[in-house]
Amino acid sequence: MLVMTYSDARQNFASVLDKSEADGAVLVKRADGSLFRISPEAKRKSPFEGIKTLFDLKHSDIMQALRETREEN
Repeated sequence: MLVMTYSDARQNFASVLDKSEADGAVLVKRADGSLFRISPEAKRKSPFEGIKTLFDLKHSDIMQALRETREEN
């Protein structure tokens, strides 16, 4: 895991984020010795991903059903 000084991290912040994404985290060390971890946020998946249905539904079918439901209300 990469450890950088605060000054280096500030000057090269884009590369710190890239390195964090590649390696999982980067530690940034302040002059007083305190350490901070920069790590990427877990990528969020759709709440509907992985749901099994009895029907082979397409995105357009679902959107059409939503439109119809909203029109009824």
